[in-house]
Amino acid sequence: MPKLSPADLLALEEIEQLRHDVCLRLHPQEQWTKQLRRSLTARAIVGSNTIEGYAASVDDVEALMAGAAPLETSDATRRVLENYQRATTYIQALSDAREEFTYDLGLLNGLHFMIQEHHRRKRPGRLRQGPVYVTSPEDPAVFAYTGPDHQLVAGLMHELIQWLNEGDLDAPVHVRASMAHLNLVKILPWANGNGRMSRALSTLVFAREALLPPEFSSIEEWLGRGHNTYSYYQILEEVGGPVWSPHRTIHAWITFCLRAHHVQAQQAKRRVDLLSRAWAALSEAATADGLDERTVFALLPAFWESRVRRTVYQQDAELSSQQAIRDIREMCRLNWLIPQGQARGRYYVAGPAMHPILESVKQSSKPYSDPYRRNS
Repeated sequence: MPKLSPADLLALEEIEQLRHDVCLRLHPQEQWTKQLRRSLTARAIVGSNTIEGYAASVDDVEALMAGAAPLETSDATRRVLENYQRATTYIQALSDAREEFTYDLGLLNGLHFMIQEHHRRKRPGRLRQGPVYVTSPEDPAVFAYTGPDHQLVAGLMHELIQWLNEGDLDAPVHVRASMAHLNLVKILPWANGNGRMSRALSTLVFAREALLPPEFSSIEEWLGRGHNTYSYYQILEEVGGPVWSPHRTIHAWITFCLRAHHVQAQQAKRRVDLLSRAWAALSEAATADGLDERTVFALLPAFWESRVRRTVYQQDAELSSQQAIRDIREMCRLNWLIPQGQARGRYYVAGPAMHPILESVKQSSKPYSDPYRRNS
């Protein structure tokens, strides 16, 4: 673990303040937080899998999480996303496990099996028995990194697991999570799926601090954005070298990850503020228009430009199928929602009645600040 610079320490202090501010706004009784937490999870799933070439929309992943069929995602990608969702859900559940929790190879292999179950020929959940390589994002024919000999993997995993349980426990959780991520992705213990597992492990380490709900623990959404993904590959190549080199200087990796946590925390704070104000405004306007307050479970996703699915609304508002159908028809009649598509592919978007709310509850367009560029 590298020595932190004054800039790192200042970034950590600001991240903690941002997370504290978010925590103050998150109340379990607030109904809109359920939808926000699902959206954050979906965005993390999309981000991590987009890096590996499995592209899907946040709307489709949210639908999968609610038990509905995706509108656009292929069957092959759907299986990948469902597997990653299962692992993510388990990681979130482990965030509040206390006395009974310990890191061990069985846990990591189990998570790997959840993520890679669809690749049975790659022996999911079992350490690799041969070489493994990471190709260059610029040229798939070029090996950017070669993992350590497979005969060393069991010993390296033993060291990593021992560190996860006992090492540097007083270090900031953001730094421990980043170190876990880096070490696992450089050991490459499995034949496939090492990138997603490394990001998942980072999320698990971070989530177990339990300061915020576990859905706020991932930087996978940030990593999955195009220019960030390219920078992610670059920094891993820079600090890791072409072969297993555990003594290299890796401070630049910590800086990269702290920047990601800082921006993700800014984004979380902005979303929490926006959605809390939007829920209040939509509740007031909808009830004034004769709608039941429960309809805000459909109006809020439309407000943030998500596709509204009848089955998802039904689940969120805890309604029968007929109740959900009647509510959506009434919202369409009053121009709160506009139908799109046909039959099973039908969804709904914000209608003209939503426009005054969109104007009154504006989201800040101010760019997110970079903690390492104070004068920009």
